[in-house]
Amino acid sequence: MKRKNNQEITDFFKRKVSDYSKYLLIFGVIIVAISLVRNIIRAIDIRNRIKDEEKKVEVLRKEKEELEKKVAEVESDAYVEKQLRDKLGLAKEGEIVLILPEDEILKKIAPILEEEEDLLPDPTWKKWLKLFI
Repeated sequence: MKRKNNQEITDFFKRKVSDYSKYLLIFGVIIVAISLVRNIIRAIDIRNRIKDEEKKVEVLRKEKEELEKKVAEVESDAYVEKQLRDKLGLAKEGEIVLILPEDEILKKIAPILEEEEDLLPDPTWKKWLKLFI
């Protein structure tokens, strides 16, 4: 009888272990699946970040090229000469520097030519005034 009891107990434990192993296997598969989905989401996020950073690098590369062009232009003799002439009022030997006043002052001191005024037709009200007076 003890043998039968021991056999039943052993069979009972084997069934329970078999049932628990199924649940444990299912639980393990679920954990692996969740981990896999998380890793896929992280990989997609990292790929998007990489694309954004590549775009930033491209923008910075273009900006660098523009700045290099400006540096080359500023370092050129023509630019330096233009700045010396415009900002400092310097000239080469034998050249005469002519500094004109601002446009507003030029308009004030410029002579008014009467010929220009005569060329314009009289307004209608002046014509009527001349006619009656």
